[in-house]
Amino acid sequence: MADFREKAAVVTGGTRGIGRAIAESLAAHGIDVVIAARHEQDCRTAADEISRKGNGRAVGVAADVRRNEDCARIIQTAVDSFNRLDILINNAGIGGFTPVDKMDVAHWDRVISTNLNSLFYCTHAALPHIKKQGGWIINIGSLAGKNAFPGGAAYNASKFGLIGFSEALMQEVRHDDVRVSYIMPGSVATDFEGSSTWAADWMIQPQDIAQIVIDLLNTPARTLPSRVEVRPSKPPRK
Repeated sequence: MADFREKAAVVTGGTRGIGRAIAESLAAHGIDVVIAARHEQDCRTAADEISRKGNGRAVGVAADVRRNEDCARIIQTAVDSFNRLDILINNAGIGGFTPVDKMDVAHWDRVISTNLNSLFYCTHAALPHIKKQGGWIINIGSLAGKNAFPGGAAYNASKFGLIGFSEALMQEVRHDDVRVSYIMPGSVATDFEGSSTWAADWMIQPQDIAQIVIDLLNTPARTLPSRVEVRPSKPPRK
């Protein structure tokens, strides 16, 4: 069992869905956590609720992960608040599905900037701090990162890119005692893209992904589970 005392983490997209579940689980295990999302009130509310329930402290940061300077500010907040950074969870992401011939440039830029560029921005800012004592970078991807589908060109490209980025980074920093993993969920019961009407009992729950994060953090130092694919056990029969 890993020793989580005096550890600090950052979770992007941490006010709802998978990110919120991960932040809650980290705090429950005594890890101090910075929660980043776009809306200040959501960040403040989530941080207050998590701090009250968890064993770790939580701080909320309103930021746009499409902006390099905002990502740098998120990381610096963790260092300023907790004097260290051990864990980075790159979770922020959006969907939006439309065929290429109907897709405008703004849509493409929004998806790629949120889902892919933010990986680099946050990781680039975080690495000098995580390398000081070792730690983890865990990127939340999707099975769409290996299974393309019509209408998913922008989303697929961002998640295929996440895989390439994660695997290259893993090889670059493994000898610095920084472990890199990425999780590829299938259907998760969240309000992804603002709709929860399709959520069903057979779907993966956000708490299930949070448990996988904790399991990764508990992995012995000699072992690196670099890629975790997650599917519903019993989806509807086709």
